[in-house]
Amino acid sequence: MRTHLWRLTGIICLLAILIGSAFASSSTYAAGQIPLNREADTNIQMIQASSADSGHLSQPLPPTIILPEISDLSPALRTITPAPMGPMQERELPLFQLPNAVNPKSTRTHDDSGVQTSMGPEAMPAPLQSFDGVANRFGGWPPDTEGDIGPTHYVQWINISFAVWQIDKINNTATMIYGPATGNTLFTGFGGPCENTNDGDPIALYDPLADRWLMSQFALPNYPVGPFYQCIAISQTGDPTGAYYRYQYTWPGDSMNDYPKFGVWPDAYYMTANQFASGSGAWRGAGVAAFNRSKMMVGNPTAEMVYFNLYNVNQNFGGMLPADFDGNTTPPVGAPGLFAEWNDSAVFPTNDALRVWEFHVDFVTPANSTFGSNGLPNFVIPTMDVDPNMCGGASACIPQPDTTAKLDAISDRLMYRLQYRNFGSYQTLVSNHTVDATGGDIAGIHWFELRNTGTGWTLYQNGVYHPDSNNRWMGSAAMDHVGDIALGYSVSSSSVHPSVRYAGRLVGDTPGTLPQSEASLVAGNGSQTDTTYSRWGDYSMLGVDPSDDCTFWYTQEYVAVTGANTWMTRIGSFKFPTCTAPTAITLEGTVTDAAFAPIAGVRIDVSGGYTTITDETGHYALDLEDGVYDITASKYGYVSSTVPGLIVMPPGTMQDFTLDTAPTSVISGVVTDAATGWPVYARIDISGFPGGPVFTDPVTGAYNVPLSNGSYTFSVYAMSGGYKANVLPLEVTANAVQDFTLVVDSIACTAPGYSISPDADCVAMPSSGLVIGSVFDLNNGTAIVNPSIKDANSNPALLIDNSADTSQAHPMYIIGEPAGTVSL
Repeated sequence: MRTHLWRLTGIICLLAILIGSAFASSSTYAAGQIPLNREADTNIQMIQASSADSGHLSQPLPPTIILPEISDLSPALRTITPAPMGPMQERELPLFQLPNAVNPKSTRTHDDSGVQTSMGPEAMPAPLQSFDGVANRFGGWPPDTEGDIGPTHYVQWINISFAVWQIDKINNTATMIYGPATGNTLFTGFGGPCENTNDGDPIALYDPLADRWLMSQFALPNYPVGPFYQCIAISQTGDPTGAYYRYQYTWPGDSMNDYPKFGVWPDAYYMTANQFASGSGAWRGAGVAAFNRSKMMVGNPTAEMVYFNLYNVNQNFGGMLPADFDGNTTPPVGAPGLFAEWNDSAVFPTNDALRVWEFHVDFVTPANSTFGSNGLPNFVIPTMDVDPNMCGGASACIPQPDTTAKLDAISDRLMYRLQYRNFGSYQTLVSNHTVDATGGDIAGIHWFELRNTGTGWTLYQNGVYHPDSNNRWMGSAAMDHVGDIALGYSVSSSSVHPSVRYAGRLVGDTPGTLPQSEASLVAGNGSQTDTTYSRWGDYSMLGVDPSDDCTFWYTQEYVAVTGANTWMTRIGSFKFPTCTAPTAITLEGTVTDAAFAPIAGVRIDVSGGYTTITDETGHYALDLEDGVYDITASKYGYVSSTVPGLIVMPPGTMQDFTLDTAPTSVISGVVTDAATGWPVYARIDISGFPGGPVFTDPVTGAYNVPLSNGSYTFSVYAMSGGYKANVLPLEVTANAVQDFTLVVDSIACTAPGYSISPDADCVAMPSSGLVIGSVFDLNNGTAIVNPSIKDANSNPALLIDNSADTSQAHPMYIIGEPAGTVSL
């Protein structure tokens, strides 16, 4: 091979050649493809709380700001051939337990007065639709059954495959139009762990505020060690088979982001994770995050993830869920994102209670974001006394017919979702979790409704559903727009094969009860016979149809034929006949330029969090309730236009926009080392600029970028690492020079050309400079990826991942050397 470099002398000099190309990792690992086991989980820490909600922080809880490593716009999903199913990995992961599971009550008490021990007198409505979803395609457990309903589609994503159905809601038919496809098909061509692994723990959510789809799963390419990743895709339109804006985020703290759950909110996509240490798998507490929804919907590569780690606040926090919005009335203006978990009094004396946090995210100044009261909950809400420790926390607990194999109850956490609604005079939160209903390890479902009438969150009603001797668990609860509640779940016993059923209540029924008697979505005809792995769930999903805000759609697993891993999934719908669709009022219009030509891709923002995009004819339409709204039309390259106080009323409202082209200015400058003046090869992320990151010249550190006049934030990062970022808000009004200096991270001291002095200071090597270049094969001239490069003193060069810099054709390295002739 041969090495390209420059050899120069001088006090301070930059030595380089401009050579670079893209490359990506090719590791493979899919946690969702393997049997998962928690029988031998020895890493969970027994954590006893000395007092309820005791915190350990003497200073404000700071957020961590993470930018995506990779982002792009995919081709239309319908044009992508599903990626092949990868081989199963011979690894065993525990189903990581939470503190609730390892702190059983000494008395195993429960409040019998709140347990419903009989079926209600009224019959639940029969299913409108009931059809099989994606089956077991990987030969393992569990399916992590999840999916959601949109105006015309149902999307289901399970471990480790997804599919899309076209839904005919008039004739009640469903037609699969895409899939089943492996989960990482969604990231074909994206590169990195999101494309090259398929690890599951998936979420598919419809965003009714913007007519978009959120699709996400984690990536664990080097399990059990990190780094660990969250892969997120946001559909460009309401068509789930269309193009997606794709993002990859590294989960901070070298912790595994297990059991990730998402919620849609007007200002952010909120997420929770149960965190476990890289390598050891030791418990590392709850992690919460807010993703910049506004940026993600337009493919902005600077879409921030604002993250809080609660481990040092209270190590017992875990099993938390973010609120997920349903309905036509958005949360109050500026309402924070909501999070909740349920805790047993054995963990947090002295009451069983729900804890609710408020996440105030500030995407303008992310450092100002707060979570709870310095990490502690804003509300602690006592509930009825229940016992969450099915079978003492053991995994094999739920019996089945004709086998000694039992199923996992997963009774240590809230079950997805935490559904939010705003009824105007009050707001609601609804969710559920599995408990020991009798004290004899018979599973029932503890469900609840919280309300906020303007003075804070309180318990409106709760109960335990246990109408007979069968086990009911793995539930999902939701409320329709008139206040009726439905609960879907698994049911099994020594005489009932694992099946899918649902029950419910009307808004006027006796509080704390589900008197609308149980109905069947599908009856199982077999049992899961494997005795090594008891996995079931790990979650299910009950959503509400945005078209009528009445029809419930539920997806869950069941067993059709007895076998070790013969589970199936089911999708079905039903509605209460007393619920009728609210009257929708259409706000619509056309956006044109000064020459009256239609403008596609204009973002229409309506106060309250509603968002849509104009089509190729410049037309947009949104269904709203009657009221007064502020409407803004905006697109990069044009001057935004706002109509304040628009009255939307029946039968519909028209509002057109004409946008003027925004003037453009060129911003240029150089990025240099603050101490030495060396030019720095850097990446510049510009918030509000849709063209992706800008890169400096590797030799000179120079850059230039044309921008439409307006407000931006420049975030500058050294491609080599080892420097602190430089973040600067900038108002662009005319051509201007904006230079940046980067300060070395003196603690890590990993910047090229720097070392630790005898006085333990991080200093630049005297009379030194930088060598930057690429390595080529002497025989064929091709660039060599990941070469090993050392100088005469055996100091290694740093390899730079410059795959995102399309101006460079090959991978690059950089090394600091004394002035003069060097040998590499």
